[in-house]
Order: sequence, then structure tokens, then C-alpha cells
Amino acid sequence: MAKLAPTSIKYIIRATIKAKGIVEKPDVIGALFGQTEGLLGPDLDLRELQRTGRIGRIEVNIKPVEGNSEGEVIIPSSLDSAETSLIAATLETIDRVGPCTAEIKLVGVEDTRSVKRQFVVEKAKDILKTLMDTGGAASDEISEQIKESIRVDEITDYNGVPAGPGIAESEEIVVVEGRADVLNLLKNGVKNVIAIEGTSVPQVVADLTREKIVTIFVDGDRGGQLIIKEMLQKGEIDFVAVAPIGREVEELAKKEIFKALRDKVPIEKYKSEERPFKSDRPERRGRREGRFGFGPSRARRAFGGDRRDRFEREGRPGYMPADSGTGESMYPARRFEPEVARTPRIKPEQRDLFKSALEDIVGTRAACIFNEQGELLGKVPVSELANTIRTMEKPFAVVFDGRVDADLEAVARRAGVKFLICMQKDNIRSPVGILSREDLDKQ
Repeated sequence: MAKLAPTSIKYIIRATIKAKGIVEKPDVIGALFGQTEGLLGPDLDLRELQRTGRIGRIEVNIKPVEGNSEGEVIIPSSLDSAETSLIAATLETIDRVGPCTAEIKLVGVEDTRSVKRQFVVEKAKDILKTLMDTGGAASDEISEQIKESIRVDEITDYNGVPAGPGIAESEEIVVVEGRADVLNLLKNGVKNVIAIEGTSVPQVVADLTREKIVTIFVDGDRGGQLIIKEMLQKGEIDFVAVAPIGREVEELAKKEIFKALRDKVPIEKYKSEERPFKSDRPERRGRREGRFGFGPSRARRAFGGDRRDRFEREGRPGYMPADSGTGESMYPARRFEPEVARTPRIKPEQRDLFKSALEDIVGTRAACIFNEQGELLGKVPVSELANTIRTMEKPFAVVFDGRVDADLEAVARRAGVKFLICMQKDNIRSPVGILSREDLDKQ
């Protein structure tokens, strides 16, 4: 689902909701999508508008009041005024939420640009007054002062360690090595960043990694690899991002920072592919081992060896001599098989429940969430699944029409989900039991 950038929001739709009975946020979201579907045609379908980023994430704040439910619905929009008005009007057509009758009343539609215009006018007055008071300072000097003050103001202190202003409220964080790395990422727009300040991971950072989805972003040297190992011992990591070999995070340009973060790998893949860090100064190895970069015994093997070496090799299983025309190596081939995630076993009654639920939602792009007793806690669109899992209490199993990837696995693992039942899955090793439709058929 595309996310709506705060800068593109033109209008905010606000409405109140009252339901005769107890309902929760997933019930309201489901009613909004389901009961407005097809009402205004495919071009103004609420689900499609959200998928393409023209309607932002829908916020629902609802609470029980004397056996009923009351709350508010907030919908950000980047559509024009006419289209936004149509979307707002459809809300009052909803008359049922979950099993309960409900009433949604439109409070109003706010134009966020008018608020921004007022802010710009007031800010311009302050800037002009400052310029007049300073007696016309050079424009370059003023520009540099503004940039420096922003960088200093943005960096915060999170329980004794340097961090960005978005570290507390963000669900995903980036962990870097030092204060200079934090400043560089802040300057380039990454606000949810925190530093460990050294090779020893502070306890406050280790505790934070158990609550958030964590990407560790380290320098492209051996020190960065050691920090990853230290973090694996003290905290929890979901993804690993590494600067180019020989480069430090604090010196990367914006394009390099975002490329490294885009190329991050899940921690399971990192651990399975981990190799000793190759030095970026190979000349030391050359001086130590000779002109060809390797020692005498290795040189003897590379250039044919002596008779005793050859006799010993010929006695090994799988040996193939390097004769003319075969193209085969004199050493036996080493075969590496990819590590395959284990398929978990489930109880027969659980298999029947999950299989039946999966068959019911095939082609609907929906998800069913169950508790440990096999009771249905809620049914939501797959696009809202990750957010819903985070807000639910003790979700046991999720059955959905889609594919399990590393991001969804990380959210489910942190929420305590025991089983993810899906149409397809990536090869992910996880404490969460991940079963595809094919796995259920085999059990």
C-alpha cells in the first residue's frame, strides 16, 4: 500500500462514530472499505485510492462507553476539493460496523493549505524582523546559521545517547555507530536514528531494539562487523545495512545513504552469508606471503605440487586430475546447498481450522486473526494487516490471502504471533510457524 507523504496532504476529513455495542478499530476499517466499495465507481474506490497513495492512512480512535462504542475517524486526502467532498459524503452512508448498528456523522473537511499559508506569513514576518535587526547581514552567513541551528536542534538526547527527534514514536529505527553518523542521517532526512557511541552497546539501546523494527547501519570496515556481532549478543536486529567497503556512514552522500538502506538484508540472510571481513589493504598480505600473494605451500599446490602431493590427492574421493581438454579442477567440487526453512508441524484441529479459513478468503485479499482458542478476533484487508497485528492483544495465528515476507515476519514475531498461514512464503527461518497452502495440504 502506498503511503501518503505529509507534504502532499491537501484536506483532512473528520467524522464521529457511534456504535450500539463494542467494536474495535479493525471492524471500523473493514466497514469503511466494504460499505463504500463500488458506490462512486472504480475511480473513487476507497481501497484503490489508498493503494495508489491518494488517500492516506485512516486513523480510527474508538473506545467503549457504557456498553456502546464512540470515537472519531480521520482520513487524509490529496484529491481535489470535489473528489474529497464525495469521499466525505459517503461516510454517512455506513450504517453497520461489525455486528453492530452504527452511525457516522461528518464533522467537516479541513484545508491544510490555509493553515500552512498562515504559518508562512507569520514566519516571514519573523524572518524580516530578524534581518532588519541584524543590519543586513550577508545572505550566505544567514543561510549557514539557519542550517547549523537546524542540525543542532534536531539531534536529541535519548536517555543519554544521541538520537533523532523521531526515535520515540517511530516503529522502525536505524542504529548507527556515533554522533557524527546521526548528524549526517538527520541532515539527509532520516529522523528515526540512534547511536550506540562506541563498540559497547548501551543497555538503553539494547532495550529499545526489543520494542522496534531495527536496521543496524555500520561502517564498511571490520569495526562495523564487530558492532553487528555485539548487537546480536545484547539486543535484537531485524535488518543489516553496510556502507561501501572502506567508507564511513558519516561521510556518505544522500544518494549513498538511501542506496545502503534500500539494500539492507534480513538478519537471517546476513548470518547465513556472513564471511570474514576482507581487508581493503591487500598489500600487507602480499608482503607477508610473497610476490604472488600466497605462501610457498599454496604456490606448490597451485603450480602442480610434488609427486607426494599428487599421490595423496589422487587417493581422495571425487578427485579429478587437471588433464588436457577436460576443463575440470584438480580438486573435488564443494557443493553448497541453500539452507531451507523448517516447515512446522501443527495439531490436526489447527490444520483443519487454518485450511478452512484459507479456502474461504482465497482471492479476497483478506486476513483472519485467531486467538489461541481458535476464536476469530477480526477480519481485515491484507493492506491493513501489519498495523492491525500491532494493535491486537495476544494474536495467536494469522490466515491471509497473500505472501509472507521478511517485513511481515518481523511484525508478527514482535507481536507474539505463533503461526502465519499464507498462500505463498519466502524462505525465512523464524520462530514464527510459517505455513503455505501447499504445506497444509501435505500435513
